[in-house]
Amino acid sequence: MKNIYETPLNSRYASEEMKAVFSPDKKFRTWRKLWITLAEAEKELGLDITDEQIEELKAHADDINYEVAAEREKLVRHDVMAHVYAYGEQCPKAKPIIHLGATSCYVGDNTDIILMLEAMGIIRKKIISVIDKLAKFAMEYKDMPTLGFTHFQAAQTTTVGKRACLWIQDLMMDLEQVDHLISQTKLLGSKGTTGTQGSFMELFAGDGEKVRRLDEMIAEKTGYSGVFAVSGQTYTRKLDSMYANVLSGIAQSCAKFSNDMRLLQHLKEMEEPFEKNQIGSSAMAYKRNPMRSERIAGLARYIMVDALNPAFTTAGQWFERTLDDSANKRISIPEAFLACDAILGIYNNVAEGLVVYPKVIEKHLMAELPFMATEIIIMDGVKNGGDRQDLHEAIRVHSMEAAKNVKVNGGENDLIQRIAADPIFNMKEEDLKKILDPKNFVGRAPQQTEEYITGCVMPVINANKDELIGHTELNV
Repeated sequence: MKNIYETPLNSRYASEEMKAVFSPDKKFRTWRKLWITLAEAEKELGLDITDEQIEELKAHADDINYEVAAEREKLVRHDVMAHVYAYGEQCPKAKPIIHLGATSCYVGDNTDIILMLEAMGIIRKKIISVIDKLAKFAMEYKDMPTLGFTHFQAAQTTTVGKRACLWIQDLMMDLEQVDHLISQTKLLGSKGTTGTQGSFMELFAGDGEKVRRLDEMIAEKTGYSGVFAVSGQTYTRKLDSMYANVLSGIAQSCAKFSNDMRLLQHLKEMEEPFEKNQIGSSAMAYKRNPMRSERIAGLARYIMVDALNPAFTTAGQWFERTLDDSANKRISIPEAFLACDAILGIYNNVAEGLVVYPKVIEKHLMAELPFMATEIIIMDGVKNGGDRQDLHEAIRVHSMEAAKNVKVNGGENDLIQRIAADPIFNMKEEDLKKILDPKNFVGRAPQQTEEYITGCVMPVINANKDELIGHTELNV
């Protein structure tokens, strides 16, 4: 084992794809691409920069001399200037024009935005993939009655598929937030030390139109629709907070699902996947613990708390910039993405392998259904010549006794037998059992499920078929 700490988000939970987005190599390659973009735009706008210099920059865009940069940073205590120096050693002809007119936030902030947007694209794919798997599940079980709960107390009947729609709807709302945020994301551009573009005005001899155009060209060359119209030295840290809040919202949805699954697994009505050689407990060999759902819950809690970091950072910025954001966002933003990536990976794994136990579901439902059927029984009793008030009082008494038999004596719910034996109802047990068909009590749950999936969910899935991911393996 290594004798240094390594975040479990990296070693245990997050995908290789997400880890690559926030890797040092991705970051510093993006810095170099941005320096090339700046030089190209400045040349096209008339600065004395040659094709030879730009080609030299491109030739060394990916072979980063990290050792040189590390040694230089020890000396100057500035990561951007250390990498400018290292790039310049590889590109002696282009050295004079690297980072020309820019401040550190030109590469730092623009890169952060690029990486966040790319990472959110991965999150988006995984949300849609979970929705797709749950939609299939919902349609398969849209007609299966199950006991609904309020306060985790037995309530009215719903269906297994309808309950899955509640999970899907939360994720659909998250997807809307993701798409809105992606559509609103802009680059910082080239704004200078306090956001006034003063250094670029100097470079372009006061030609404000060229300076304005430089900002636009950086966005265009990088594939963005635009830049922040105004900024200090940095883009507003409000953007980081918005990203973290969207990730927190996704975590909330995942945690809600995981809590429901843990309760359902306790009831033995549904289970998350459990592999052939999986061990549930080191002491109790028979156990099938809901470890996937528990992991979702734990990591989701981390994301929801972590979202406070960018909020406090945003609130704590002074005027055009302070540096107390830097150390915090290096940790809080990547880790929020890594953790969110992890829980969506687990969610995909669970959603594609959900196990349903119809007999247990039916047993639990039938144990409670007689209580739910009392209003119908009263109405049928009235049709048979009974008095509504007398029937209501009789059923109240029988219900209390049946509940006592269940809770105190540990017996079965014998309410139907008690009613059948009471002549005031004038009803046979077989007639009462016909009333107890669970499908009589689900309302429009099957229709709601079908309408929601076909009308709201499938259009989104069909529009994003190329984004769907298949089987998801857990790292551990």
